Amino acid sequence: MDKTDLKKELKHLYKPSKKEFTIVDVPSMHFLMIDGHGNPNTSSNYQEAIEALYAMAYGLKFASKKQLEKDYSVMPLEGLWWVEDIAEFSLENKDDWSWTMMIMQPEWITAEMVETVMEAVARKKNPPALPHIRFDAYHEGRAAQIMYIGAYNDEHPTIARMHAFIEEEGYALSGKHHEIYLNDARRTAPEKLKTILRQPIRSKA
Repeated sequence: MDKTDLKKELKHLYKPSKKEFTIVDVPSMHFLMIDGHGNPNTSSNYQEAIEALYAMAYGLKFASKKQLEKDYSVMPLEGLWWVEDIAEFSLENKDDWSWTMMIMQPEWITAEMVETVMEAVARKKNPPALPHIRFDAYHEGRAAQIMYIGAYNDEHPTIARMHAFIEEEGYALSGKHHEIYLNDARRTAPEKLKTILRQPIRSKA
């Protein structure tokens, strides 16, 4: 059985340059998603959200392999981050952050499959955040991005440079700050973490 690697098929979205900012057009894709609020380093809600997302992501992978004979690599964890007043966004004050954590799904995964797997996960593991997961489309559209390598807490200068790049290219910020985590932070040294930093943009006109 062949194994689909969506990161390779969507290389322009999941393996950007680490040297320069690029502008991409991100199509509508389906995700397992869960919303929350608070510091991801200390919030039990955040940890429960990640546990539930991965339980569902791997449950769907195994269901796809068994029922459809389609195998694939589970996609990386992604996060949308924001505060009510963007001017107040601060890496130091994470308690005010709102977030949506999500994992992209192949196009052949259906809402019916998600519902069936959710019932199976509830019977077997029943993670606390499971009822809060939704399966939905997310269309990000045009965005600037770069591959960042380093500790999460040191991202700010790169984000500031990305915002300056967006301004120089004649665009304005639009939508939520987006990060895609390509490593397991529990098993990777902070200075070696690979994170795609992405910011949706719009024309100023």
